[in-house]
Amino acid sequence: MTAEGFLEGRRLQMARGVLLQCIMGGYPPARFYGSDDGDLALVPDPAQIHRLPWSSQPRALAICDADELTGESSPLSTRGQLKAVIARYAALGLAPVVATELEFFVFAPNPDPTQPFQPPLGLDGRREDGHSAFSVSSNNGLRPFFNEVYECMAALGLPRDTFMHEMGVSQFEINLLHGDPLLLADQTLLFKHLLKEVALKHGLTVVCMAKPLAHTPGSSMHIHQSIVEIGTGRNVFSDKAGEPTATFRHFIGGQQAGLADFTALFAPNVNSYQRLCHPFASPNNACWSHDNRAAGLRIPASSPVARRVENRLPGADANPYLAIAASLASGLYGIENKLEPSEPIQGEFVVPDNLSLPCTLHAALERLKRSQLAKELFGKEFIEGYIASKTMELTSFFDEITPWERRVLAAQA
Repeated sequence: MTAEGFLEGRRLQMARGVLLQCIMGGYPPARFYGSDDGDLALVPDPAQIHRLPWSSQPRALAICDADELTGESSPLSTRGQLKAVIARYAALGLAPVVATELEFFVFAPNPDPTQPFQPPLGLDGRREDGHSAFSVSSNNGLRPFFNEVYECMAALGLPRDTFMHEMGVSQFEINLLHGDPLLLADQTLLFKHLLKEVALKHGLTVVCMAKPLAHTPGSSMHIHQSIVEIGTGRNVFSDKAGEPTATFRHFIGGQQAGLADFTALFAPNVNSYQRLCHPFASPNNACWSHDNRAAGLRIPASSPVARRVENRLPGADANPYLAIAASLASGLYGIENKLEPSEPIQGEFVVPDNLSLPCTLHAALERLKRSQLAKELFGKEFIEGYIASKTMELTSFFDEITPWERRVLAAQA
């Protein structure tokens, strides 16, 4: 839209079905988004209008809500779903607080998708080989790229906590500062967009796939969650003596009740399960533990005021609005129904059957399809539309024969 049109308040409308467009570009049958495929209004959030600092020409980006023309939020909008979850907490006098940890890879250009990704050439003319985890070296030659990333983050008002080189080859992580869940979802979306745009300027490719390289750790989007009392700001996970509260236990119990049903929301793509089924601290379970990275729900070591629950299931490929909404909705369900969690686990452990999670997209979609909890928390229209779109993507994947199948199976009698 032109700046003039935007400043005049001209309404931008979009077909309702676009919210269910699959990643290949197609759409499920119209019955999932209204047979007329009428319009939605895109209503910009005044706090999320940003001039794009990496653009050579003046351009701005506005994060919008997708509202029905009658004024209410569209049930197909993931941002709207998150706002609804936050409102349910507010009705109880509570406000969730979250922080996201986003991992990503920085690669050389990859014009041929049949070839594996490669790290960029370093300053010594070599490519990183995976021995740089937590390194402070700039030998990879990425300092100019990251300098512009930092500058663009500052220009967009994205506060950052820590940046580090992660375990994978040319893999990095950013920790965003904790705050309001909607704000953090917006910031996560902006940061991912920023990364890709700045990378293109520097002749690089940023990849937020869950598992872009074999035999290498995947990329997560861990979600740290706590709840405070509106008005006082008191963390309701800790009592006055600094001990865990019943609310803390019930929140964990709700997360355990929802993780399996919502796996398809935390791990939305075929590739997501490459990360979960070859775990490098990427647990595919609903166990909980104090400071054990093998558990899907980890309680980091912290002071009572910072007591929180880390959901380690979501990948970097997850929709931040939907992943945060699903995680917080599960916790609220536990609080409202006073669900008790399992016993915490420590050290090496075997995952009980009732705490294991789906390990393929097909299994996750089947679990979501059977979930009454999902329909109760997110509405039948959203869940059925989401499943329809993801089923199209899964079918498209199965329409291709992979190099592994040709290499290994072609010689079989």
